[in-house]
Amino acid sequence: MDSVTELTEEVAAMGSHMFRVRLPFVAELRQYSWEKFRADLLAGATVTLVSIPQAIGFSLILNLPAQAVIASVIIGGFVGSLFFSSRHHVFGPTSSISLIVAATIAANSAIGMAPLTLAIFLAFAIGVIQLLAGLLNFGEITKFISRSVVIGYSTGIGILLIASQLHNLLGYDVEKGQDFSTNVLQAIFDLGTAQVYPWAIAIGGLTFAIFWTVRRFRPGWPEALIGLALLCIGAKLLTQFDPHAASHFKMVRDEGALTRIIPAFAGLPFGPRRLHLLPELAGTAIAISILGMLEAASITKGLAAKSGQKIEPNQELIGMGAANIACAFFGAVPGSSSFARSAVNYQSGARTQMSSMLSSVVVLGILTFITPIFNFIPIAALAAHLIRIGFNMINWHQIRISCRSTPSDLVVFVVTLGSCLFLRLDTAIYVGIGVSLALFLRKTSTPTLVEYAINEGGNLVALDDPSQRLHPQISIIHVEGELFFGAADLFQEQVRSLADNQNIRVFILRMKNARHLDASTVMAMEYLHDYLRKTGRYLLISGSSPEVTRVLDNSGLLDQIGKENIFPAEANPTVATRNALKRAKELLPGESLDVRVFYDKKQT
Repeated sequence: MDSVTELTEEVAAMGSHMFRVRLPFVAELRQYSWEKFRADLLAGATVTLVSIPQAIGFSLILNLPAQAVIASVIIGGFVGSLFFSSRHHVFGPTSSISLIVAATIAANSAIGMAPLTLAIFLAFAIGVIQLLAGLLNFGEITKFISRSVVIGYSTGIGILLIASQLHNLLGYDVEKGQDFSTNVLQAIFDLGTAQVYPWAIAIGGLTFAIFWTVRRFRPGWPEALIGLALLCIGAKLLTQFDPHAASHFKMVRDEGALTRIIPAFAGLPFGPRRLHLLPELAGTAIAISILGMLEAASITKGLAAKSGQKIEPNQELIGMGAANIACAFFGAVPGSSSFARSAVNYQSGARTQMSSMLSSVVVLGILTFITPIFNFIPIAALAAHLIRIGFNMINWHQIRISCRSTPSDLVVFVVTLGSCLFLRLDTAIYVGIGVSLALFLRKTSTPTLVEYAINEGGNLVALDDPSQRLHPQISIIHVEGELFFGAADLFQEQVRSLADNQNIRVFILRMKNARHLDASTVMAMEYLHDYLRKTGRYLLISGSSPEVTRVLDNSGLLDQIGKENIFPAEANPTVATRNALKRAKELLPGESLDVRVFYDKKQT
């Protein structure tokens, strides 16, 4: 089946399961056991070791209190797991969402809303969009978005994350909201002029060394937690023995101390007076929602391929929507599907969605008892941690596949990546999807004509030598492929160029293999019919399928051409063409009929 037919049928099927909301976790409870609980608890505790350092790092990107980011881990992770069909899917703050929200806060600083309030407002808007999209079965749309878009976007996010932390790694200050090129150029300038701080560079280098050592010799251990914990303890001991040492490097407490706090219900994140801000932020909210859909589809399908579990994309979307709405009600920043935490959850042996819930509980317990120690984590160490995350988001194997598979994939990847680096992130996702769809339509709408003739045995054969053409009076144009709006203009131009030959008195469009006619194609055929009638010539249609005949009838073109000039397809594919030739002889009585046959076939 051709790609457009498959696309159309799958889109039509999306409406069959709208407004279905399930709680897959409830079904898991029916067969839950102590063995599964122990596996889920161990996996949840392991995920916690990854979640806390990442949450503190993302608060650095957002320049928001760490409590609001950690609350997203606790509340969003718990609520999302109630709805997820995937047993390993983990919700929470991510690098991509953090970068977009940070850019949105910087770009909307003049609208009169506090940064945290704006982030909470976005969480609510994103949640509503994702929840509605899941209820309307839009989760299936992700399969129609090119994989090269996702790879280009994740690569761009990784590079942006690295660039955004260069100043923290090198120890100099920058203005908030700087773009990619400014971050890179400033880092190069400060390195070239030695305007960097050795303490920050030393701490960052030591952090990278610890990460590498743990990964090299103890690959199963959480290198992020170990590295940041060691640097945190070291910084605390150093400041106790030498209070002046704290002036040499920044710590988390310098950016806003992390205090013991239990997420509490805060109500609606906005009132009627702020509803007018919704249109201004709608574009960003929709872009983040689409990105969340892509991330969820990519992560859960990848894990499902390993675990053998069946995934329902709409359930993942509903879960993310509910999680983001819950985050807004508890004063937390928006989140999405976390690749790192979901992968750790799977690798740690999680058996059900309970593992994500238990992880939220463990995070809450850690916040209650040992929160103050996190205030001594050096900012340079967090920057090294985030830069490592950025490098991990750049998947060289997938990039190589995208760049080498087809020219279209290469273009989509490069354009999406460039858009991420030099345009707004919410705009970049639209640009990438738009380019991929445009190239897809281009592939299906470039027809050419190959000349055929009828041999002595009465069969249609291609002419190897165009100079051996018979003198044409009747032209049979075999139309094959997609005739939707993308191909309409080219179809009209090529057929019209044949119609300029005044020796052709009758055109027979052989529509047996034509598919997906629409208004644009019908108008092109109408123009051809009108042009031929004005010059005393005729248009016949043979072999039209029920779909094509229905479109011609509904549009009124069938009546214009005349039912006597249209010959629907029959069991024998040549019967309709034979009947059309008989009709041509009636229209051209007494003339010796030579026939030219054209086979319209897309060349790729």
